[in-house]
Amino acid sequence: MTVRWKKSSKSVSDSDCVEVAHHLGAVRDSKNPDVVLDVSPARLRAFVNALKAR
Repeated sequence: MTVRWKKSSKSVSDSDCVEVAHHLGAVRDSKNPDVVLDVSPARLRAFVNALKAR
């Protein structure tokens, strides 16, 4: 299965950003793409919503 990663539209470079897997269950640092943090989609949504509220 191929995972599609998405960077923020506010990202100014190709290597200094956080990427989210298309299926919303994984996060990685674009500088170190071999390390992936798996999280539940609900927790990831809650985290993103909390950041947006700031």
